[in-house]
Amino acid sequence: TSITITFANSVNSSVQVGDDIYYSTITNGVTDAPTEVGSVTAFTDTTVTCSISAEASTTSLASKFFFFAKDNKANLSSLVGYYAEVVMKNDSTDEIELFQIGSDVSESSSS
Repeated sequence: TSITITFANSVNSSVQVGDDIYYSTITNGVTDAPTEVGSVTAFTDTTVTCSISAEASTTSLASKFFFFAKDNKANLSSLVGYYAEVVMKNDSTDEIELFQIGSDVSESSSS
């Protein structure tokens, strides 16, 4: 069984097929324990379609706080066809010592 949830605002741009959707109810500032809705099978700018769990199928999803967890198999930190090439030059005639080289890489959530 699947369900399509429509949101008034745009769906988070990091959502991908395979991510798990959860909901909680917030009452007087207190958030219930999260309940799994299901796994994302499709999405648009304002909708998320997911295979629905048995517990979520018997619950009204109106007025719930929705969030998602990334699929552990998605967004692995290995190269997928992109690379960087760095050239370091020393134009000085004096001897220079290189102490450290660092890099910062951010994974992209887009497919």
